[in-house]
Amino acid sequence: MERLPISERWFAIVNPVAGMGRGLEDFPQISKLLRDNSIPADPVFTEHKYHATELTVGAIQKGYRKIIVIGGDGTLHEVVNGLFIQHEVPSTEVTLAVISIGTGNDWIRMFGIPRNYSAAIRAMREGYTFLQDVGEITYEEAKYVQTRYVANVAGGGLDAHTIKLFNHSKMKGRKGKSLYLWSLVRAFFGYKSPGVKVWIDDKLVYNDLLFSFAIGICKFNGGGIQQLPAAVADDGLFDVTLIRPVHWWHIVFRLKKLFNGKIYEIGHVQHLQGSHIKVEASPEMPLEVDGELLGHTPLNFNILHRVVRVIVNKDFL
Repeated sequence: MERLPISERWFAIVNPVAGMGRGLEDFPQISKLLRDNSIPADPVFTEHKYHATELTVGAIQKGYRKIIVIGGDGTLHEVVNGLFIQHEVPSTEVTLAVISIGTGNDWIRMFGIPRNYSAAIRAMREGYTFLQDVGEITYEEAKYVQTRYVANVAGGGLDAHTIKLFNHSKMKGRKGKSLYLWSLVRAFFGYKSPGVKVWIDDKLVYNDLLFSFAIGICKFNGGGIQQLPAAVADDGLFDVTLIRPVHWWHIVFRLKKLFNGKIYEIGHVQHLQGSHIKVEASPEMPLEVDGELLGHTPLNFNILHRVVRVIVNKDFL
């Protein structure tokens, strides 16, 4: 068979440790499914943190314009950041597809991409695409201002503390669907709310103690929690959820509302929207982006409208 030019082939970035090692274990099956569906792919395995970002930049420089992310939300985060580091082509000229094998798999929930490998690859073959927004974030780390891009959801306070405990548990070999929820419970009883100021589009909208916040493009994080149930991925706006300090019983007896899209019915939760968000906190508030722990406040979020082209389930459109 004649080998297609690079621009017509998929560059497959495989995270072998995603999903507690399923990236490596399941890749032969995924590779066969790609071949069976006549999807030509050139796979490369990541070897260290942020390697997916480096691989993305290199692939685009070589002429690839289609990239498969075989991993979790963290791998997708690195690939999206690679899109904005490279300067070969506009980000919209590269198409991303995700075959999810991570633990959270929250980004795919937004766009209806199945976790089943065959169904996810069928969506690639059908080729329906969507231009989603991305958030540009500046934050502080080691006394330097850093910049990252968020494809899904960023969070601070309890959100980031939960990710810290969750990652620690994963490193110890713990796994299971309830691991994030258990980490959330542990974080809840060990976290103290700082004083926080939030500006949206240059207007001060919050100035009080704040337990947690989520700012993002999509609806889901934390393995299916709908912290941003009203989010629309191409409306040019961040959705913002602010959670004031709460007693444990306010959450325990409303736990279903975290998963069924009714989080804003909880009295201590506020919903806002805007294209530019600024957050300051005293003491500093930790930050997580797409499930990855980064630095801390002060934070600035700017929306980038319809800048990443992604494969979606046809029923999403």
